[in-house]
Amino acid sequence: MHLGILAHSTEGAALCFLTYCEEGFRRTGRNEHPDVTLDYTAFGFSMAAWEAGDHASVRATLARSAERLAQAGADFFVCPDNTAHLALEVPGEALALPGLHIADVVADEADRQGRTRVGVLGTKFTMDGPIYPRALTRRGIAAEFPDADDRRIVDEIIFKELVNGVVTDASRDEYVRIITQLAERGCDAVALVCTEIPILIGPEDSPLPVLDSTRLVAQAAYEVAVGDRPMPAWRGGPSR
Repeated sequence: MHLGILAHSTEGAALCFLTYCEEGFRRTGRNEHPDVTLDYTAFGFSMAAWEAGDHASVRATLARSAERLAQAGADFFVCPDNTAHLALEVPGEALALPGLHIADVVADEADRQGRTRVGVLGTKFTMDGPIYPRALTRRGIAAEFPDADDRRIVDEIIFKELVNGVVTDASRDEYVRIITQLAERGCDAVALVCTEIPILIGPEDSPLPVLDSTRLVAQAAYEVAVGDRPMPAWRGGPSR
């Protein structure tokens, strides 16, 4: 199977690509993996639409990427950008390819691990949106978010630093503080659901076990590509 990576932010898409390729070596001991194509329209062109809440416009941009991936021979796609799924879920014409929904991948792993209350860190759009509360609640898992001031800090670090590859100890310390507060509120894991956050916070840094959306979706994509996981059926719109 041929994977298409539908990118919507630079660093997260790059990490997804690397993880997918490295998964081949990890599993086989050889520098081999199923074919992969990445398509990317720079997310900066969509920021005005995001700020305006114009998800339909963003969906149209992402749908064009899906079409290009299909033309390149991809059989299915992943989008290593959690926020983008707010736009991909907008009702409309079916996307050109079926894809894995990143929130379902993360929530399934939380369920597999027996988590009961998961802290969620992402962009302001993701933290204020319905995707993760819905995906986790369907599996009987509570979703917990930072308070308003800390949500602003998480979002600012993403857009001012992480999407540009900037990693600082001060920002890591802020995230660790916020995760610690989530632990004190009863969370038994933290979902890193901006795909750039794992560049800043690893399992060794976090006071809670991490659910790394970037690596989880890349590994799930590899499993689909080699036949260890069923082909997805989702083509946009609300997830299952």
